[in-house]
Amino acid sequence: MLRIRAFEDAAEEASRGSVSAFGQAASGQAAVRGPLHLSTGQEAVAAGVCHALRRDDLLTSTHRGHGHTLAKGADVNRMMAELHGRAGGSNGGKGGSMHIADFSVGMLGANGVVAAGMPIAVGAAQALKLQRKDAIVACFFGDGAINRGPFLESLNWAAAYRLPVLFVCEDNRWSAMTATGPLTAGVGAAARARALGVDALAVDGNDVEAVADAAQALVAAVRTGAGPRLLHASSYRVKGHVSVDAAAYRDEAEVAAALETDPIGRAARRFVELGGSAAALSAMRAAASHEVAAALRFAQDSPWPDAAAAFTDVQDTGCGRWF
Repeated sequence: MLRIRAFEDAAEEASRGSVSAFGQAASGQAAVRGPLHLSTGQEAVAAGVCHALRRDDLLTSTHRGHGHTLAKGADVNRMMAELHGRAGGSNGGKGGSMHIADFSVGMLGANGVVAAGMPIAVGAAQALKLQRKDAIVACFFGDGAINRGPFLESLNWAAAYRLPVLFVCEDNRWSAMTATGPLTAGVGAAARARALGVDALAVDGNDVEAVADAAQALVAAVRTGAGPRLLHASSYRVKGHVSVDAAAYRDEAEVAAALETDPIGRAARRFVELGGSAAALSAMRAAASHEVAAALRFAQDSPWPDAAAAFTDVQDTGCGRWF
């Protein structure tokens, strides 16, 4: 969780062109371009779920996917270089923040379209079942996604074919700049899943131990061939929709209350309760900070992609011509 927080804090600053902190050009031009969707305050969901996964398990994510990617084990240096659009990035600088992927750890990709990762996860799970593998797919999606068609289609297909998918609703209560609650009929993701015969658990998404325990139980069921499961993890999106969004549309008291439930603060207190020392906590924070600082240097030192790279990784239409 500390690694995710440090990574996103640094990326946020880089997207704003902070010259003094990260050595950008004198003009203050942002080093990270384009939309940057942060998962600040939601780290326990990514960490808790991915703790229950194996390296050969697969993962699909959302446009807010840095935490999921890091928790699955992706390389911090290559991720930061990808956000900077450099050739040393996970996807050669072509994916950027919203479409980052790392197949080496089973991370099939973030996705800029709400709910679009869900049918991809189901397709991947169908492939795993056909190959008779015992790996599973973890599919992260937000609360806004449950009001889109792919949610129903994906859960229905996964249930009908008893596919090895763990659907994870990362409920941060906001769909872009609109509160999700007033837009959602019924009682939410878990109830809709159960209506399709998909067993579901609801959990406090800011309690990393609770998330990890719930994910462990659900993953075990999925891996034995019991079919899909759904985890509804309630959290809060501390930052705006994107890094340059001040989120002035939110009630200040609501945000203040949410900050009191910060998952990292809760985990730190729990760590001390279990006998951990303040010195050990400080060492972990320092280690995360140093790791991310090194990733920033790696990104800044990485070369820009060669212009010819624009013509690679492009689908061949078979007609022999570019359109």
